[in-house]
Formats: sequence, C-alpha cells, structure tokens
Amino acid sequence: MALIVNDISRTFNEFLLLPNRTDTDCRPETVSLTTPISRTGPGSSTELWLMTPFTSAIMQAVSSADLCVSLARAGGLGFVYHNQAVADQANAVAQVKGAAVLREDYPDAVTNADGRLRVGAGVNTHDYRDRVPALVAAGADALCFDSSDGYSDWQAEALTWVKKHHPEVPVGGGNVVDGEAFTFLAEAGADFVKVGVGGGSICITRDQKGIGRGQATAVLDVAAARDAYQDRTGDYVPICCDGGLLRDYHLALALAMGSDFVMMGRYFARFDQAPGAKIHSAREGFVKEYWGEGSLRARNWQRYSGGGARELVFEEGVDGYVPYAGDLHEGVAATLAKVKATMVSCGAVTLRQFRDTARLTLVSEQSFQENHAAVAVRETAGTSN
Repeated sequence: MALIVNDISRTFNEFLLLPNRTDTDCRPETVSLTTPISRTGPGSSTELWLMTPFTSAIMQAVSSADLCVSLARAGGLGFVYHNQAVADQANAVAQVKGAAVLREDYPDAVTNADGRLRVGAGVNTHDYRDRVPALVAAGADALCFDSSDGYSDWQAEALTWVKKHHPEVPVGGGNVVDGEAFTFLAEAGADFVKVGVGGGSICITRDQKGIGRGQATAVLDVAAARDAYQDRTGDYVPICCDGGLLRDYHLALALAMGSDFVMMGRYFARFDQAPGAKIHSAREGFVKEYWGEGSLRARNWQRYSGGGARELVFEEGVDGYVPYAGDLHEGVAATLAKVKATMVSCGAVTLRQFRDTARLTLVSEQSFQENHAAVAVRETAGTSN
C-alpha cells in the first residue's frame, strides 16, 4: 500500500512573514547577505562563500560566460551549463576566470585568492569522469550535478568519485524534495544540495510524471534534515532553493525558511547578459527567449540518453519567452534592496539570524488577493522573478 505523507504540499504564495522588532542598529546598510555555498565543519576540505545568495540555473538560456561574469561581479555565482561539448564548457569556464575585475568598481565581487572571478559548472552522471577533470583544469571553483531527480545511486556514485579525485572542489547534488533524500546525498559527499522538483517556471515535470512537491514544504523539510545532519555529524551542508520563486519576495521567504542561497533561471534569463535572443513583441514589448533543459530545444543528453543528444521521448520543459529586464546589475540591486528591507522588518541583519527568528503565517486565497493593489495603476512597478 502506498504511503501518504500527512503534510500539505505548499508553495511560497501561501506564506507571509510577520514583522519582528527592529532595533536602531538594524538598517539596510548593516545587513549582510554573506552565505556559505559549500560544506563547513570537520568533514569539509574546502569552503566557498558568496556575498550575494544568488546562483544562476544550469541552463543554456541562462548561464553563458557573460552572465557568469556579471553575476560573480555582483557577489553571486554562475554555473556554466553542461548541455554542450566538454571542451566548449571548459572554454566558457576559462573565459570567466580570465575576465579582469576592479575591486573599486565591484566591491562585492566573488574572487579567489588571486583576484580572479569565481565560477561554477554543471555536470551530469554520464560523462563526469571526462567532464570534471577538464572543468577543474579550466578553473571551475564549484561543480553541481544537475538532475530533475537526484535521489539515485547514480548520483551518489558520481559524488563519491568527484570527492575522491577532486576533494579540493566543492560539488553539489540534487534535486531533492525531502529530508531523506538530502541525507542520502550529504552522506555521499555532497557539499551542498539543491531543493526542488517541478517548481521551475519553465518546468513541466509534475504535469508529465506526477512527481514533485510544493517548494515551500520541500525547503522546510530539507532544512530540518540539514540541521539534524549538522547536530549528528558536525558538518553544515548548505541547501539551495531551486524553483518556485515567482516573485522577489519569494526569495526572502526561501531564505527565511532555511535556504542558504537560491538558484534562478527565469529571473536571470530576462537580462542583457543571458544568451537568449532579444525580440520585440507587438503585444508585450521586448522579450527574451527562454527554454527549459528538459525541452526538445535543449535536447538534454543528461536526462534522456546515455551520453549523446537525441530526440526526447517526452519533454519535462517548455520553450517560451520572458519579459526583457535590461542589465543584470540593476535588476539584482533592486531585488537585493527588497530582500534587505524584508530582513530589516523582521529584525535581522544576517541570513542566519533571519532564519533563526523568522515567523511565518499561512494565508488564505482571500488574504493572497489582498496582497495586490486594488486600484488600476499607470504602470507596473518593480520586478518579479
């Protein structure tokens, strides 16, 4: 008989944060968004930290070398997509590492000891023995296994291999939606774990396969397992919210619920630095192309074949457009301002304090509708993911 988990699958739309007391030292300029992106503690061989808790999705339509450069300058980390030849991906990594950065122009830039920008790279469970060494040689600072379902022996074996042969490079696993799967990957050596199945804006995994979980519930469950794992082992394994982030305030909710950082696709696909073509639509103005890695356009060899691209049996992603949003630095700055303002209202100046003291309330459908303006506005203000 199938097991029914007695927990409702909830999304970020179903929650709001309650304000906490804000003292006089709690101001946007005193908020720090520094966060670990890799395992810390006795079992850690290397630590990697970000100034901004944002990473780019491992997607053709998102993580080009140009976008990875801009994101690293803004304090985050880009993961060059792996749905390409090994040499091409390694060249993209090297291109990011070779970009010059002036600290006075980009004070939050994430760099290594030599002052070179940091960059991540996606990998798969088929050709990792060839791909990983090439990416490490090109200068990749972090790796991440990319799968719509990471709770598998194939990923555990691949994680173990990478930690044995390249212990100096943090490597993430995923995606998962519950604590049991998190613990499985953490014990296999994952330095961080991505959370989310089917919640991406371009993803149709739930429609096609009937698997997944509401992103808010998934993050809360995995965060509890992460904390229990730290209590048991002494190691802290960060978790990444990947999906379900439709609005800027959802980022704050994800961080409050326990995410150490977030990974976004649609959000970054809107910017100039993303590789999708910029197109003018008579009805919607300028838009940018955006497609999922599980779509026919991407021809994803990781999920649907043994090593080479071929026609898909069925798709888990779609091909579409997103509203054009201009320059990445301006967009990220606006979003960070919102996140910091939320943290101040919740009386927190660090992400750890935010997570430890956040108070959340469930909202009804009527309450959700009350969130929005009740009058016609001349133009839409702000941005959304």
